[in-house]
Amino acid sequence: MPLVKFAKYHGLGNDYLVLEPGVLAESELFELAPRICHRNYGVGSDGILLGPLPSSVAEAGLRIINPDGSEAEKSGNGLRIFARYLWDTGRVGRDPFRIETRGGIAEAQVFPEFGKVRVGMGKASFDSVVVGIEGPRREVVGERMLIAGQNLCFSGVSVGNPHCVIIGTPVTEAVIRSLGPHVETDSRFANRTNVQLLKAIDHDNIEIQIWERGAGYTLASGSSASAAACAAKRLGLCGGDVTVHMPGGKLSVQIDDEYCVTQTGPATKVASGELTREGLDANGAWSR
Repeated sequence: MPLVKFAKYHGLGNDYLVLEPGVLAESELFELAPRICHRNYGVGSDGILLGPLPSSVAEAGLRIINPDGSEAEKSGNGLRIFARYLWDTGRVGRDPFRIETRGGIAEAQVFPEFGKVRVGMGKASFDSVVVGIEGPRREVVGERMLIAGQNLCFSGVSVGNPHCVIIGTPVTEAVIRSLGPHVETDSRFANRTNVQLLKAIDHDNIEIQIWERGAGYTLASGSSASAAACAAKRLGLCGGDVTVHMPGGKLSVQIDDEYCVTQTGPATKVASGELTREGLDANGAWSR
């Protein structure tokens, strides 16, 4: 089998492997993702970015594969990383460009002199149908639900992928690790959901802890930061220019009056290398 090359990046500790299409079929990548992303038996990552793929509406297409082999519609950190990768490989320059994802088209721009990437996440929605929440069609803002014996206050937000933003609980790693799996897989969410615990620090700053659908506890998430900032703005906890504090670092999020979201933050290259046949083959066979 020809060598499968990868590049590894992280956005505030949320790490992805970028794999270009061709050597492994897309179906193989989804099947092998749990092994490739495993922290002990693979390279280790919070997911795989497959691209650039052909697109008729953007400069590049992108598919985002979770460590459990499922697919994410959109990822803020993933988009910033992929934009950086396109810049690193000479496919884009300093001008804005578009990336097509399952969750819509995102406009990106790379600012190498500042070490940052700006990504337009699109228009956020609180519509229960768009987010994928059971019950009559409505805007899901400040509702209550009983999960794992706790009465939680939550808002449902979509920024191209679904989020459940919870306020009123301690914003700690222990709590999100405890609640996250129950909320992610609760039957009221049609396609599972990403989960955030939110606390407003002041009018311009919020703090979140994150449980990602298909990935689990993560140090940072661009789409989670965007969704949480939108929920905070809608609840009157902050304005439209917010710094989101996560365990992995801080992300700048801007929200206009129509809830169109833009985020700006780093994308750091960690390493590049090759996946081996032995690492991909679970039967233990060696080859020269």
